[in-house]
Amino acid sequence: MKLLRLALPVYVELLTAVVAVGLIDLLWVSPLGGPAVATVTIATAAENLALGVVLAVSTGTTVAVGRRDGREPLGPVVRTAWLLGGAVSLAVAVPGVLLREPLARLFTEDPGTARLTAGFFLVSLGGLPVFYAQTLTDGIFKGLGDTATPMRTALLCNALVIALDPLFVYGLGMGVQGAAAATVAARAVALGVALTLLSRRLSRHATSGRPARARRPDDADTVRVVRTGATGDAGDAGDAGEIVRVVKTGGTGNVGEIVRTGLPMSGDFLARSLVGMLMVELVGGFGVTPLAAYGTGTKIMLAGVMAFYALRQAAMIQTARSGRAGPAPFLGLAAGGIVAAVLNAVAVPAAGLFTSDAAVAAGTVDFLRWMTLYLVPFGALIAAGGTLQASGRGGRVLAATLAGFAVQLVLAHALGAALGVTGVWLAMAAGTALAAALVTVLGAAGSPAGKPVAALPNLDS
Repeated sequence: MKLLRLALPVYVELLTAVVAVGLIDLLWVSPLGGPAVATVTIATAAENLALGVVLAVSTGTTVAVGRRDGREPLGPVVRTAWLLGGAVSLAVAVPGVLLREPLARLFTEDPGTARLTAGFFLVSLGGLPVFYAQTLTDGIFKGLGDTATPMRTALLCNALVIALDPLFVYGLGMGVQGAAAATVAARAVALGVALTLLSRRLSRHATSGRPARARRPDDADTVRVVRTGATGDAGDAGDAGEIVRVVKTGGTGNVGEIVRTGLPMSGDFLARSLVGMLMVELVGGFGVTPLAAYGTGTKIMLAGVMAFYALRQAAMIQTARSGRAGPAPFLGLAAGGIVAAVLNAVAVPAAGLFTSDAAVAAGTVDFLRWMTLYLVPFGALIAAGGTLQASGRGGRVLAATLAGFAVQLVLAHALGAALGVTGVWLAMAAGTALAAALVTVLGAAGSPAGKPVAALPNLDS
C-alpha cells in the first residue's frame, strides 16, 4: 500500500531526527554529572518548541509542492518557502540567543544548571537556522513524494552526532556545550548533502517538465484548481463526491497557501507541547514516584506514537499529490491497537530498562496498561490529521484537538481528586476519544460534492 511505503521512511526519520539526537547527547554528557544531564533535557524540550514554530512553513510547503508537482513550475513556491523559512528562523534564533540567560532561568532555578543551559542555548539556538533549513528541505522532498531521502539524511546526521559528540565534549574540552556544537556541525553537513540532492532533483524537474509559462502581470490574481480528496475517481476534476479547492497562485498567493495550510499543524504541535508541560505539573502533585513513572512511560510510548505521526505525514503527502486520501484514519486506528498491544506485552521488561526503582517500575507498567484506552483513538486522530491538512481543513483538526485538551484537563483535575493518578490516565483517554470523534464528524463535513469546478467559490479570496 502506497501510504505505508511513504510512512515507513518517515517513521525511521522521526525516530532518528526527533528522538535519537537528544538521547545521543544525553548519553555522552551523562558522565559530566546531573547539571549536564538536566541541561540537555531542557535544551531538547526547548528545541521541540522551536520545531513547532517552523512546522507552519515546512508542512505547508510539503502540501504546496505536492499540489504543483507535475502540474506547475515549482520554482515560485520553493523560493517563497525559503524566504518564509529564513524569516521565521531569524525571528526565533536572534531573540533566543540574546535572551538565552533569562530563558534558561525559566526552565531551572539551579544557578549552575542555568549557566550551563545558557551556554548550550548560545550554540543550539544560534544554529537553529541550520535545523530549520534541514526541516524545510525535508518538507520539499516530501512534497515531491520522496520520503526516503529525508530518512537517509537523518541517519547520516545521527551517525555524525555519535562520532562528533565525544570529540567536541571531551577531545576539545568543550563539556556540555560541545554536545550542542557537535549537533549543529552534524546537521550542517547533513544539510549540505540534502541541498545538493535537492538542487539536482529540482534541476531535473525543471528540464523534464513542461516549460514554465511566461509570467503575466496578473499572475497574483490567477487561480488554480486543486483536487484535495475524493470519494470516487480523483482523476477527473468535478466528478461526483470530489472535494476541490480553488487557490490563488503567484505573488502573495503562495505565502498565504503555505501559511494557512501549515499553521494548524504548528498550532497542534505547540498545543500538545504546552499541555504536556501542564500534565507534568499536574502529575507531579501526586508525588515524585507517579511523576517519574509518567516520564518513563511517555519515553517508552514515544517509539510507538511516532508511527501515528508517520502515517499523518504519509496521508498529507498522498492527498496533496493525488487528491486520494487513502484509509489513513483506519490505518491509524489499527496502528493504535497494535502499539497498545505491543506496549502491554513489553511493559514490564521495558520499565526495568529505564529504572531500577521498584515503585517507579510498577507505576510505569500501570501507566502503559491504562494507555491502551488512549492510544487507539490517538492513532486515528493523528493519522486523519494529514488528510484534512492537505485538503485545507487543518483548522478543524486543531479545533478538535483543543476541545479534547479542554475536556482532558478538566477531567484530570476532577477524576484525579476522586481516583488518584489513575483518574489522570482516564482523563487523557477521554479527551483524546472526544477529539477523535470530533475529527471524524468535522472531516465528514467536507466541501460540496457533485458540483462542477466552476461552481465552487474561490476559498482563498
